[in-house]
Amino acid sequence: MKVFKTVIIDDERLAREELKSILSEYPEVEIIAEAQNGDEGIEIIQRLKPDLVFLDVNMPGMTGFEMLKKLEEIPHVIFVTAYDEYALKAFEVKALDYILKPIDPDRLGESMDKLKRKDDLEFESTASSKLARKERPLTIKDKVFIKDGEKCYFVQLSDIRMLESDGNYVKVYFDKNRPLILRSLNSFEERLDPEYFFRANRKFIINLEWVENIENWFNGGLQVELKGGDKVDISRRQAIRFKEMLSL
Repeated sequence: MKVFKTVIIDDERLAREELKSILSEYPEVEIIAEAQNGDEGIEIIQRLKPDLVFLDVNMPGMTGFEMLKKLEEIPHVIFVTAYDEYALKAFEVKALDYILKPIDPDRLGESMDKLKRKDDLEFESTASSKLARKERPLTIKDKVFIKDGEKCYFVQLSDIRMLESDGNYVKVYFDKNRPLILRSLNSFEERLDPEYFFRANRKFIINLEWVENIENWFNGGLQVELKGGDKVDISRRQAIRFKEMLSL
C-alpha cells in the first residue's frame, strides 16, 4: 500500500483538526505537517515535498491559488473550502478535487479514491514511457544525455553527424564537441534509427541527413562528405547496401 505524505494548509485550527480526524480513517494518508497560511505552506512544501496537500482557498496574506503560483513543483491538491464559487478555477489549476466545508466523510472518500486512481495511472504512464524508450529505436528527434568526464551534454540526435569507434569507446561528433562514451559501436547501431543512421564501415556510423557529397572510391566503395567537411569511407560491402537503400 502506498502511503501519501500529506500537508494540511488552512488558517482555521478547528478546520485542520476536523480534517485530521476524518483522515485518521485512511491508513494510506500520513499527515507530516500543517500550515496556517500560504507563506508557511510554501516553505513546508518546498522542504518536505509531500505527495498530497489539502488546501484552503481564503487565507490571510495570500489565497490558495496565489500560493500554488509560487511553487515550481506542485503535489496533488485537494481544495477544502466553504465557498463553492471557486470550483471551476480549482480545476483550471489541475486540482485533484474540490470539497466544501463542513466536510462530508463520504465526499472525502470519493476524493481519496480519485487520488489512488490518478496515482496508479501516472505510475503506469511513467513506467510505460520509460520502457518504451528503452525498447524502441531512438528517433532523429530524441535527445540523449552524454557524460564525458566532468562535462555533460543533452543533444538531439539530429545534431549528431557521425559516431566513431575508438578502442573501447565511441566518439560522438556534434558541433565542435567529441565526447567519448564507454560503449561499442554495435550497441549504438542497435538503438539508432536505421532510416537516418548508417553503418559506413567497421569504425563509423554516419547521419544520412548530414551527407552533402558522394564520390566513387577505391575497390567499389564510396566516400561521403558531411556538412562541415568530415569525410568518411563507405566499405564496398556497405556501399552496396547504401545504393540499395537510397537509389530510386
